[in-house]
Parts: sequence; structure tokens; C-alpha cells
Amino acid sequence: MNRLNEFATYLQERSKSRNTIKGYIFDLSQYLKWFEESFGQPCTELYRQNVLDYIVYLKIIKMNNAKTINHKLSSLRSYNEFLIKEKVQNDMVIDKSDMLKIQTEYASPTQVTELEVKQFLQRVLESKDKRNYAIVTLMAYTGMRISEALSIRLSDFNLQTGECIIRNGKGEKQRTVLLNSKIIHALRDYLKERIKYTAAEESSYLFVSKKKGSLDRTVVNRIFQKFSPKITPHQLRHFFCTNAIEKGLSIHEVANQAGHSNINTTLLYTNPDKAKLKHKMELL
Repeated sequence: MNRLNEFATYLQERSKSRNTIKGYIFDLSQYLKWFEESFGQPCTELYRQNVLDYIVYLKIIKMNNAKTINHKLSSLRSYNEFLIKEKVQNDMVIDKSDMLKIQTEYASPTQVTELEVKQFLQRVLESKDKRNYAIVTLMAYTGMRISEALSIRLSDFNLQTGECIIRNGKGEKQRTVLLNSKIIHALRDYLKERIKYTAAEESSYLFVSKKKGSLDRTVVNRIFQKFSPKITPHQLRHFFCTNAIEKGLSIHEVANQAGHSNINTTLLYTNPDKAKLKHKMELL
């Protein structure tokens, strides 16, 4: 357990996000458990043959998909680098070529329609919680990640110019996001309510808990679960990208708004969704 804590500190020093660290630690703990159950002793360092055996175990026994296996290998690669830094071992035993090849899906990852999103937003509006409505509206019309929305400070946006600076985007990249009138109206209504919150005076964050500091992502996830069995924060991000392209934004404009580091990610949203693709297949 001490080694896991040291690895977590190592990741923090490399400015990895809290979610990334959580995922890496989870993956590593699974590998360490598999190793101990397989060999009856704790794992002190990584050996290539063990890692190759683990890949087979994940594929054949656990039946993990390639994306999941690659994520676990990325975590082990990072742990391998940590062990080298700590002088526990000298060599990298996991190569990038060990990653499983994945064919890029042709279908758009968007799984919700514009009508479903509008109905979702309307249900949140009718609940009369202006903070919650401001959050979901912001995410629906900017494509922000949930972590980005919750990290916005009062000094990061300007409702007069309709701009918001995202300071902690993926990969620590900063970008400016444009706010449309729907977002601006929702935020103005919320800010009138925000001053009544107990924690409002002490917090510099835009979205605050009604009783304490900054808002936690688990609270936002519960908001989504309460008002829709289908729409999640990540699905809302997918919807934004598809909706923005359909409404006339260019690929590069959507990539900039959503904070995609690779334009190929944005290009996926120019494809039909799976339902439309299946319909076309039935026409053959």
C-alpha cells in the first residue's frame, strides 16, 4: 500500500489530474492483486513475461476490450517509469508496441438527440434550481468537461463579452470558450441566487455547494441521474460536438470550443450516429 501512495505522489508531481491518478492507482492495484494471487508473493518489480501473461489474462479470462487493456498498460508503463526513477529496476519492460490496435469507429459517439437534450434541460429548469440549470446549460452549449465546468472561478468569465477561460483543460491546456445567450441568461439568473448561499462569500468558484465550498462532481452526476436515465455529462459533451457541426460550426471551431487536442477526434462527429448507420445498413 505504501508503494501505491508513493506512486500517487509521483503522479501528482507530474501534474496528472485527480481522475487520471485515481485510474492509474486502480489499474495498478488490480495488477498487484493478480500477481499475488498468481504467484503467492507480492510484486516488487515488473517483468516483461509477467506483463505479457497479464495481457492474456485480461483478454481471455476477464474478456476486457482493447481500449480497457490499453488503459491498464498505460498505467503499468507509468508505474514502470516510477520504479526506474526509484532505482527499483533499470529497464522498461512495457513497450508502446504492446498496445492493442483498435480500429477507429466510423459512427459518431453521440447517443442522444437534440429533442432529448431539450427535454432534459426543460425538466431541470422546471425544478426551479437555478444553479443546476446553469450547470447543465453551460455544458450542453459549450461541450465543457464536468471537471472544467466545476473549476471555473468568478474571475474566469465575462458575461458582457460572452467569453470564459478554461485554465485546466485536458493536458493542462488553456483555451477560451464562447458563451451563447442561453448560457448567459442562465448564469445571470444563477448569480442572483448564488449570493444567498452560505459558502458564496468564501468561495471564488462559480459553482458552489449551497452549504460548503466548491461543488463536487458526484453532486453534478446525481443531477443528471435525477432528470435523465440516458443523458450523462459525457454524453452531453458528445451532443454538443454533433449539434455544433450540424448548426454550421467548422471542425476547427468545434475542436477549439471542446478542447480536442487531435482534430481526428472532432471528425468523428461528422459521421452518422449508430442508429442512422444501422438504418442505412438495412437499406442495402
